[in-house]
Amino acid sequence: MPDATGPRPVRCRMCGRPLTGTASRRTGLGPACDAKLHPPAPEIRTRRRDAEQDPLPGI
Repeated sequence: MPDATGPRPVRCRMCGRPLTGTASRRTGLGPACDAKLHPPAPEIRTRRRDAEQDPLPGI
């Protein structure tokens, strides 16, 4: 139950900065620290390489 000063401050578990966003407060990590721990997966198209191939016979 919040007192007269407002809700209890929640700080980032990694850097100690105060958290304001609902999702950040729930996870305990700010957006920058969360991005460091969980980087986005690379786009699948950037990992694909085209290979030189001979044409199929009969085409």
